[in-house]
Amino acid sequence: MLDNAMQACPDELWSDRSQQPEFWYLVYHTLFWLDLYLSSSLDEFSPPLPFNLDELDPSGVMPDRVYTKSELHEYLQHGRSKCMALIDALTDERASSRCGFDWVDCSVEELLLYNMRHVQHGAAQLNLILRRETGSAPQWMKRAQMS
Repeated sequence: MLDNAMQACPDELWSDRSQQPEFWYLVYHTLFWLDLYLSSSLDEFSPPLPFNLDELDPSGVMPDRVYTKSELHEYLQHGRSKCMALIDALTDERASSRCGFDWVDCSVEELLLYNMRHVQHGAAQLNLILRRETGSAPQWMKRAQMS
């Protein structure tokens, strides 16, 4: 659904710096935290280029430029691959162990659900923006279409 919202976004809305929140940034924020929470810990996390760790800055530092749909689509594919690998390798012991983020007091399996909810929340916000600004948004999907 996140991918569908990205694809449905007209270019002028994608890069409209007057929007609050900015559409592209909401996509980036969602993907950054997906990637981080699919990592074992903050120490082991390094987002792929051109992304960096500025999203963790508590002062709210924004990226220095608008990321393109193509860049963020690649980041989405990175997140999907990372998620599938984590789930494929997940054991009962690992699933019930504490996650590696001290600000989130939960197990790895709870963090996976938390992460899924965060992505769905981001997709819902994007759809709300699309409906408000274009009068249309992608339909709900029951299953991801891997691309």
